[in-house]
Amino acid sequence: MKKAELKEFLDEKVTLYNNPKFIESDPIQIPHLFSKKEDIEIAAFLAATISWGNRTMIIKNSYKMMELLDNSPHDFIINHQEKDLDSFDSFVHRTFNSIDFKQFIKSLQHIYKNHQGLENALRIKDGTKNYQTAIHNFKKLFFEVDHQQRTQKHVSDPLKNSAAKRINMFLRWMVRNDKAGVDFGIWQTHNPAFLSCPLDVHSGNVARKLKILTRKQNDWKALAELDKSLRNLDKKDPVKYDFALFGLGVFEKF
Repeated sequence: MKKAELKEFLDEKVTLYNNPKFIESDPIQIPHLFSKKEDIEIAAFLAATISWGNRTMIIKNSYKMMELLDNSPHDFIINHQEKDLDSFDSFVHRTFNSIDFKQFIKSLQHIYKNHQGLENALRIKDGTKNYQTAIHNFKKLFFEVDHQQRTQKHVSDPLKNSAAKRINMFLRWMVRNDKAGVDFGIWQTHNPAFLSCPLDVHSGNVARKLKILTRKQNDWKALAELDKSLRNLDKKDPVKYDFALFGLGVFEKF
C-alpha cells in the first residue's frame, strides 16, 4: 500500500473508532465518570495500570478501585489515613494485588504533595521528542517513598526497553484532545506530537501486516520504529492511529 492509500485507509478507521461509542467497551470509561481534573487523571492512571488481560475484568476491577476510593480519588489520596486502606485487602487484578494498590495510593499522594501532580511528574523536561526518559524519571519519583520491591514491576521503564503500553495509553488519554469526546486533552503542558502508540499484541500485529512495523518484539525499539511511521502520516497527532490499529485488531480481526 502506498503512503497516500495507507493514510486514507487508516484515517477512515480512526473516524470509525474515535467516537463516543468506543467508550462503552473501553477502560477509558472510568475517568469519564469524573469532572475534576485530578480525579480524571488519577482514575485514568489507575485504570490504565490494570489494563491487561480480559477487558470486562479490567473495567469491573477499575470500578471496584473507584469504590474503594469513595468515588473521590483525589480527595481520598490526599487525605486518607492508614486505617482507610484496610478495606483494600481483598483487591486483586491478575498480579496487581492489595499490596500494590496501597503502594500506588501512597506514591500518588507523594506525587501530588511533592511533585505538583501527575501532569508535572510526567512532563518531558530534557528537550527530547518522546516520553522515554520522562517515564523513566517518573518511575523514580513514584518509588521515592518506602515501597515493596514487588510493586515496581507495575510501572514500566522504557530505558529498560519496555514499550510501556499502559503509561503510553494513559498519556494518550490525558494529552490528546480528539474533539470527539473520547481522549481528554486536559494536559496543556504536554505536546500530542510527542506521544507514542500504546503498543500491544493487537496493534503490533496489525502494524506488521500493514508494513509500518518490522521489528518482531513489542518493545521500546519497536515503538520507536512505529512512532516514525505514524508521525510520517500525521506529525501533529500520530497516536490517533492507535484507534485504527486497535480497532482493526480487536473488532475486525484484521
